[in-house]
Amino acid sequence: MRTVNDDLLVRKILAREEEAISKAKETYGKYCFSIAQNILRNEEDSEECVNEAFFAAWNSIPPHKPMNLKTYLGKLVREIAIDRFRKKHAQKRVPANELLPLEEIESLVGEYEVADSAEEAELSSLISGFLRTRNETERNVFIRRYWYYDSIEEICRRFGFGKSKVLMMLKRTRDRLAEALKEEGYLL
Repeated sequence: MRTVNDDLLVRKILAREEEAISKAKETYGKYCFSIAQNILRNEEDSEECVNEAFFAAWNSIPPHKPMNLKTYLGKLVREIAIDRFRKKHAQKRVPANELLPLEEIESLVGEYEVADSAEEAELSSLISGFLRTRNETERNVFIRRYWYYDSIEEICRRFGFGKSKVLMMLKRTRDRLAEALKEEGYLL
């Protein structure tokens, strides 16, 4: 949902008013930092990712005109942090507790690549629709893990669940998502 504040910020960025990025960072900087920090677990790297994300937003608006600035910025910082994580850990054996939740999802969908933005939007809509069919707790646990990159321990604390319950809930949700993606032809 687009807020009045978001609409104003996007219009100012489209008009190339530099203070709009400062205001956006003031509004969404902590949110973006928490996403980067959950992925990288390093404050300096996380801050650099946030700065890169806001720079990327400045350079990508236009041509993009995001419907939800917070989500758009979150997506940018997430992509930058994941890329940094992969580069940092390339050719290294990564401890199991540092594996990205993305690795869990990639084991589900493999190397599937979307062909264009229309296909990406369709896939995103399918996943959102699937999540709406889940109960609130299952949906929130899934989102905390795969959108916010919360650790299993953080999710356990947040929901008051044991580790095995969270792991099983995530596995079952991933399995059901795989079934839904197969039905729609995204997976073999």
